[in-house]
Amino acid sequence: MASFYYGYNRMVMIRRVGGREDAMDSPDNRRWTPADLSALERDAFVAALDGVFEQTAWVAERAWEQRPFSTRFALWQALVSAMLAASHEEQLALIRAHPELGTRAPLSAASGGEQQAAGLRQESADTARLAELNAHYRARFGHPFIVAVAGLGREEILAQLEQRLHDPPQQEFARCLGEIGRIAALRLAQRVSSA
Repeated sequence: MASFYYGYNRMVMIRRVGGREDAMDSPDNRRWTPADLSALERDAFVAALDGVFEQTAWVAERAWEQRPFSTRFALWQALVSAMLAASHEEQLALIRAHPELGTRAPLSAASGGEQQAAGLRQESADTARLAELNAHYRARFGHPFIVAVAGLGREEILAQLEQRLHDPPQQEFARCLGEIGRIAALRLAQRVSSA
């Protein structure tokens, strides 16, 4: 598998205040263990996993019910199961929460780092082509093109986007959910130890 090199740099630290747990940014590079996460109250757990699923807290809220997690993989399975068990409308909202690739709009720290590493935040000869393909994709499917960009270059991403424009809508919807699951696995690997 490709090295994880994107720039997620916001960690969450939990502190106990007056009998309750509060999440706050951590100044260090602490990685959670599955046991640490399993011991958290629901709100703190959701805060610790903020950004694993783009702007979508309900995935972590529902996965919390599956505690305890013995491994990072078990945590990932619970998160993906929550995503797949959601209604079509919730899944569509999750897909739509993702930014378009190569956009100049503000991005979450995780998305910005991933897109930067894939070369999508720099102007290049194919910037207009990417914008045009993104527009065609959104017009055809009603949501942004989603691909886990880690380990991919611009040309590979453009080729996938071009090819997937021809896929049936139901197949593409399922593919986007699969890519979101892959993105979540990569983001979890940055924050959570394997056991």
